[in-house]
Amino acid sequence: MHALSNEPPVDIRLTEAETIALAYHRAARGDAWAALVQAVEDALGDLAEAERQTAQQRRLISRGYIRDGAIFSDHGR
Repeated sequence: MHALSNEPPVDIRLTEAETIALAYHRAARGDAWAALVQAVEDALGDLAEAERQTAQQRRLISRGYIRDGAIFSDHGR
């Protein structure tokens, strides 16, 4: 009869990946396939954006447009 015990519930700590997977699963209302597809789509979108930014940085470097903060403008300089 653990349910009636005065002991606190076990604290389960999820990994970052598990937390993200759970969020996708909940957003997909329990549809594991839809959650997986959405997670892959989001990851591919993030990868495409990172590749676009890298290509843009390389173009700036090759043209000599490097100035303070030109590459890392989001670092609050």
